Amino acid sequence: MSKAVEIKNLTYKFPEHETPALKNIELSIPWNTRTLLIGCNGAGKSTLLRLISGKHLCLNGNILVNGLDPFSPTSMDVSGEEECQNTTYLGTEWCHMNIINRDIGILELLNSIGYQHFKERGDKLIDMLSVDLTWRMHRLSDGQKRRVQLIMGLLKPWRVLLLDEVTVDLDVIARSKLLDFLKWETETRKCSVIYATHIFDGLAEWPNYVIHINGGEIVQRLDYAKDVSFSSDDNKKTKKAVTTGNTPGSVSICKVDSLHPLALAWLRGDIGEATD
Repeated sequence: MSKAVEIKNLTYKFPEHETPALKNIELSIPWNTRTLLIGCNGAGKSTLLRLISGKHLCLNGNILVNGLDPFSPTSMDVSGEEECQNTTYLGTEWCHMNIINRDIGILELLNSIGYQHFKERGDKLIDMLSVDLTWRMHRLSDGQKRRVQLIMGLLKPWRVLLLDEVTVDLDVIARSKLLDFLKWETETRKCSVIYATHIFDGLAEWPNYVIHINGGEIVQRLDYAKDVSFSSDDNKKTKKAVTTGNTPGSVSICKVDSLHPLALAWLRGDIGEATD
């Protein structure tokens, strides 16, 4: 059985650059998993996601998504128990496209991509992200436009979802609901998510794998359940929030104070939702 993503011996260089953006990438992502991709700006996260999605042509190395070459036209749609896209890529550039800032209605946009065909799924996404179908795109905030992007991108089921900083404009409630939805998706059908982000609130129990990429190379890959633990020890005296775990390749993270639960509870109350 094929993996969600399999990458072997991948090195990628942009034509205008002498230094490779990615070097010697070896990666295997199982089905029904959620993977966090962590790295500094320019580390190669976006390039890797775009290669997996087929937006860049891979000339050196081998990439398979659900056993298919992502750059091949045959990988656009896959057959099976459900009508499904092989890959879906969502990045930050969407909100800056000219068509998105025109006087066009949300319902008109959704109908143009098959809302009526996926209406049950679309209605669930619309409710989850609190989108009003009477909205006009040119009147929306960046956060509201991002919600519309997510509905459009997630409307059709996918096998591998690639998220590139796409939650940056969302408030804590919308982001929490999105993460819960993606977790549910990966637990209930054949699919996997790779999520590159710099926002880590609310992710303590979300990923299955954490990948550290630096200088175009994967420098560490953690199995979250096996390799990551949280310590109640006060490491403030040593100023070490992360220490080496008990086994090679594992880490122990000091518990830190966070306003995320408080903000989530307050804003859920603001919109009339029950709090735990």
